[in-house]
Amino acid sequence: MQSNLHPTLRPGQESAPSFDKMLSRYGFGYVTRAKTVTLQVNVGKLCNQACHHCHVDAGPARIERMEYATAERVLELLARSPDVRTLDVTGGAPELNENFRMLVEGARRAEREVMVRCNLTVMFEPGMERLGEFYRDNRVVLVCSLPCYSAANVERQRGRGVFEKSIAALRTLNALGYGAGTFELSLVYNPVGPALPPPQAALEADYRRELGAHGVRFNRLLTITNMPIARFAHQLHQWNKHAEYMGLLVNHFNPNTVEGLMCRALVSVGWDGRLYDCDFNQMLEVPIGAAARRKALTVWDIDDLDTLTGASIATGEHCFGCTAGAGSSCGGALVDS
Repeated sequence: MQSNLHPTLRPGQESAPSFDKMLSRYGFGYVTRAKTVTLQVNVGKLCNQACHHCHVDAGPARIERMEYATAERVLELLARSPDVRTLDVTGGAPELNENFRMLVEGARRAEREVMVRCNLTVMFEPGMERLGEFYRDNRVVLVCSLPCYSAANVERQRGRGVFEKSIAALRTLNALGYGAGTFELSLVYNPVGPALPPPQAALEADYRRELGAHGVRFNRLLTITNMPIARFAHQLHQWNKHAEYMGLLVNHFNPNTVEGLMCRALVSVGWDGRLYDCDFNQMLEVPIGAAARRKALTVWDIDDLDTLTGASIATGEHCFGCTAGAGSSCGGALVDS
């Protein structure tokens, strides 16, 4: 059950209260890591889009990319970590990295599930003509970003023509068995502005109705809160709404989301091999075990991911984005609205 609203962040107050203090208020200790079941790998910041809400600050001009030796080491750690069930590949547009296919195929040979976070329009980039078939042949689970079922809202976030391309990509994937056949296809919704996502189940019904009119099918909708970091944080400051947005997140803190926080069972690997508790900490360059060591751990510093079990999770004010309302994670809402 969601917590009652409480005036933790007052109008005009610039900074949020400590996330750890909020946890303590509700009887939680520090959040610690359980066994890792998901290895999330950000292969770089190169992307064919530059979305307004992007917490990665990805775009066509970014040069950060994961090199072969790092990708190879990721697969070694995966092989040495039998509890890890899923390799979650993200970016930027991860498909634009030259080692993307090697990572996917290596994880599938190791009999792990592979999840790819796809922006859909990458399927129309040069050299990507058979990308859909590659997904299908490797039984990749697709998580595809489509921030609204409305063309106007999508193009407000992502640029002219993106909605039309996204629909075309989804139809191609449907024809390959994604969304209503053998293979899983989820869509991701992000609010257009400084607001919490609506209830996930109700919005999913709206998506099914509106996208069904375009002949598009999908398995489920994931609602993800915009994190007050990187590009979206910059926009909030431009709009003079940063304090207001943080107030929204803090005042909707829901203690029932804490047990399901994705950072507890996920390790995030940066393009350069550094290790983080989550993708958001990665973008803020707050490494795993930040309170206990000065130097960031990398994929070369550990023999397997079990080494990290029991470590304290580095938190900050952005963590209120994962615990507001129904909660938010890379897998969508954490609790029922």
